[in-house]
Amino acid sequence: MRKALKRNSLRIKTAWSSYVIFALLSCGTSLSFASGSQCFGSTKKGSIQGAVQLPAQGDNFIQYSQIARAAGRTYVHSVVRDIVVASYQQLATSHPNKVFKYAETGLAEGGLFKPHKTHQNGLSIDFMTPVTNAQGQSVNLPTLLTNRWGYDIEFNDNSQYKDLTIDYEAMAAHIVALHQQSKALGYDLWRVIFDPKLQPNLFKTSYASYLKENIQFSTKRSWVRHDEHYHVDFAVPCK
Repeated sequence: MRKALKRNSLRIKTAWSSYVIFALLSCGTSLSFASGSQCFGSTKKGSIQGAVQLPAQGDNFIQYSQIARAAGRTYVHSVVRDIVVASYQQLATSHPNKVFKYAETGLAEGGLFKPHKTHQNGLSIDFMTPVTNAQGQSVNLPTLLTNRWGYDIEFNDNSQYKDLTIDYEAMAAHIVALHQQSKALGYDLWRVIFDPKLQPNLFKTSYASYLKENIQFSTKRSWVRHDEHYHVDFAVPCK
């Protein structure tokens, strides 16, 4: 099965890189920020008006690629932006030594977002999996053009990639913060997609009970593995 997933990754690798380069050179990305957004349809078939870009970085987080940002691939619903920023602020207090990185979100007007099957209405975000290095320090996954901005990274069954190990405590804390900040604004999380084989490690953290009671995780293997990133869909009403 893992070989099949790797083949899926290889098949979309060239298309992904070509699409981002084309978008950077030719798309007319809107730079205006709206006071509010309106989403339409679903994450699989939808659009959005008044989308906003996530901040490029903050005290404890950073974007995955300046190139992809310039190509207009980090737009979200304004409510989602507020939730994400607030969650990072919460983590800066609760976990001051942890760092985080977000990845693909969506286009300014939503719609088809190759090579993703969703991310069409501003309510989906990929977050790069938090990791620690050999010294136990919180670091970010390397997201470069040569590894398809991190999406080509593969963790083994021991949650390791080279000298990096998945930081499940930080990941769980982030998911909890996203949920708490969503609820604080009157919204919710719809689901979190993460490799089912690695999910049990999240329930060994101090946030196990909270996750079991409040978060809907994917139970089936997705078309790509979702080990180097976790996909979060937000529950915000759309037309």
